[in-house]
Amino acid sequence: MFAAERPRLLGLAYRLLGSAAEAEDAVQDAFLRWNAADSSAVRVPAAWLTKVVTNLCLNRLASARATRESYIGPWLPEPVLTDEGALGPMETAEQRDSVSVGVLVMLERLTPPERAVFVLREAFGHTHREIADLLDVDEEHSRQLLRRAREHVGTPRRRFTPDTAQQRRILERFFAAAVEGDVAALERLLAEDAVAWTDGGGRVRAAVHPIAGRGKVVRFVAGVTTTPQAAGIEAEIRPVNGEAAAVLRIGGELIGVLWLETVPDERVSGVRVVLSPEKLAFLRGQTG
Repeated sequence: MFAAERPRLLGLAYRLLGSAAEAEDAVQDAFLRWNAADSSAVRVPAAWLTKVVTNLCLNRLASARATRESYIGPWLPEPVLTDEGALGPMETAEQRDSVSVGVLVMLERLTPPERAVFVLREAFGHTHREIADLLDVDEEHSRQLLRRAREHVGTPRRRFTPDTAQQRRILERFFAAAVEGDVAALERLLAEDAVAWTDGGGRVRAAVHPIAGRGKVVRFVAGVTTTPQAAGIEAEIRPVNGEAAAVLRIGGELIGVLWLETVPDERVSGVRVVLSPEKLAFLRGQTG
């Protein structure tokens, strides 16, 4: 029973925490509670487990917020391959969008209760009555929390998300221009107000502030990819966090993951790169 529920529970915990390692810990703690529970008191196992995992994550979010306030450089979530069901079903746009890097970053703006209601409603389709039972609040309070969350995040359907073929095509063009140092091609690809975020976590060299503006992003990308150390970078496009992403390696060693955000004319409005070795650990375990 627990094994069947585990991918869904991990997907819930990951959306709530933005950390695959912490999500695994929360699910493991839930397993221990499941083993110790009086089975006669668990009338609906899936609901019981959902409530336990949600509460464990809410407890973790308080300390996570304090940690992220002192984080070195931009904070991005840990990348996770999503083509093999590690985070549960990815059948709907809401399920895919709610694990995307852009949405997970925006969820950091929310209070823990707002984040829980948003995830339970938008990603998992729970009714407000079910959410009220899970969070021990009344239905009206659940609706208020969702309204406040949407004011900060917006509903997933409002975000522009190109289809997989478009994502791959744009990534390929971007990576080719970057490794060739083709400044003109990068300028054509990037929107005027493009922003780049690099998450090194203080462990590896990365920009400690967002890089804003097409010219600055072009110079940054060209500067990084034309160094001798970057000469051997290889990119494999894989579905990471529900979107096509470039999984970057040098000599077979995983060094980073890159996502692009685009606007409807296929220009790149955002570049997000995770370089922190600690944040790549889960993905490294998935890819071998």
